[in-house]
This record gives sequence, structure tokens and C-alpha cells, in this order.
Amino acid sequence: MLSAGVFALAGLIFWTSFDTAKGVDIRSDDPLPKLSDNVRARSAQNARLENEVAAARGDVDHLAGADSGLTTAEKQRLAALDKAAGTTPLTGPALGVTLNDAPPNAVPLVPGVPDPQPNDLVIHQQDLQAVVNALWQGGAQGIRVMDQRLISTSAVRCVGNTLILQGRVYSPPYRITAVGDQDKLRKALNDSPAIQNYLQYVQAYGLGWKVGSQSRVTLPGYSGSVDLTYAKPVPTP
Repeated sequence: MLSAGVFALAGLIFWTSFDTAKGVDIRSDDPLPKLSDNVRARSAQNARLENEVAAARGDVDHLAGADSGLTTAEKQRLAALDKAAGTTPLTGPALGVTLNDAPPNAVPLVPGVPDPQPNDLVIHQQDLQAVVNALWQGGAQGIRVMDQRLISTSAVRCVGNTLILQGRVYSPPYRITAVGDQDKLRKALNDSPAIQNYLQYVQAYGLGWKVGSQSRVTLPGYSGSVDLTYAKPVPTP
């Protein structure tokens, strides 16, 4: 009787396992869609859509400007506003900053420093924000993070060890480029307390930090949506 109960229980377990797996090897997640793969696929799709929107917007702007009825002064005013908003390309001398994670097997490089924790070895959102804020403080005329131009509504956000910027996902190394007076930009980086704190981890654990000058760089114009999204109260029934 006990044997019959054991076989019945085993059969139930096998059936539950089969029903859960639905023909998939549940010991391996290879056949299952991975969240990271889905995110990167959506990021690539967003990039393609942004290119299409940018091309369509360029056509609309060209057609609108051809027969707008605006005076020369008004057109110049609009061009200046486009430049200030970051929606047109910007060319000039630039300063580039690259941040990167430390090696996963990093050990202290300075005597007396404790062994690193996992969070000590990766780039965090505040590190990227510190660089961007310092470059704006240094008078940057425009900033590009990876391949995207920042505007006033851009938000630099990190989830785990990836950067999410304007609907697209990036992995380190992170490259930030600012057009402006190189001496003032470099001074702003050196004077930033947040960056000084980051540089302590660079010296202690080998986080990546590289600053270089470029004589002439062209930043792309921002081509994404400029609509503001915000929460709205739900009407009470």
C-alpha cells in the first residue's frame, strides 16, 4: 500500500513538472526569453525609430522653412533657439571622459584599503551624473553621452550595471563628450567633489577613468520626442 502511494506521488510530481515545463527543459533557461535580451531588442528598435523620426522631422522642417513667411531675423531667432535646445548638430573643440567598471577580480591597489565589495567595482548613476553636471558647470555648449545628445529633459539613469538613456540601453565603458572651452571643462571636472570621491575608487580598485581633448567634434542634434510626460490624477467615481 505504501509503495502504491509512493508511485502515485511520483507520478503527480512528474506530471506537474511536465505541465510546468510545457516541453521545455526547466533545468536550463536557454530556451526561455531573457529579460536582458528583450531590453536590448527594444533598445535597438527604439534606435531605428529615432532615426526614422529624425529623418521625417528634417523633411518637415525643410518644407516648413521653405514657405514659412518668416523674415530673415525671425529665421535666425528660430535657428538660435534650435541650437540652444540641442536639436541641431554642434561642432567645436571638445573634452571626452570615459568611465569603466573595474576588473571583476580586482584587489586593493593601495595599502590599507579594505577588500572591495561588488558595488565598489562598477559605475553608478551618481558617477555619470557627476561628470555630466560638472561639464555643464564648466560651460559646456553641448554634451553627448554614448551616441545621444543631451537636452534639458534628458535623465541619466542606471539599472544594475547598465545605463538607460532616452529609451535605449548601454553597457560600460561609458563615453561622455562635451563641446566647449577645454580648459574650463577640465577645471570643472577637477573641482567637482563627487568626481574627487570617484577618483579615490579609481586609485583604490582600478575603476576606469580617462579624460582626453579633441580638437574638433560634431555632436548630433537630439532627435527624440520633446513631449513632456507627467502623472495625472484619476477622477474619483
